[in-house]
Amino acid sequence: MLDKLENTFHFQQEALSIRNKRQEILAANIANADTPGFQARDIDFASELKKTIENGRTGSHGMQLAMTSERHIPIKPGYRLEADLLYRVPHQTAMDGNTVDMDMERSNFADNSLKYQADVTFINSQVKSMMSVLQQ
Repeated sequence: MLDKLENTFHFQQEALSIRNKRQEILAANIANADTPGFQARDIDFASELKKTIENGRTGSHGMQLAMTSERHIPIKPGYRLEADLLYRVPHQTAMDGNTVDMDMERSNFADNSLKYQADVTFINSQVKSMMSVLQQ
């Protein structure tokens, strides 16, 4: 039972981590819209999530925590997303070499934000359902 619960939350955690990383990348693209020669970047959410699921959580990243008492709760090492950044292929490059298309970036930013919020709402509903079952 707890394994299924942990797997469900692990999947949602990974999805949120990838969406968060993509949001940071899109924000950087928007912030550098006027930077000469800046190349817009992005990640493919579906392929990154698939890669994360296939590889599982890699426990080699992050800092190892020491347990000085047997009563400490063991914590798995943290996971750092190492996404494959892709260069965005522009429809039309600016004269200064910048490949940021503000309309596309804003659209992708808003779309990713909505999907992130939907994932958070889904997790909240799962937790509320669990809490209501436990209270009965």
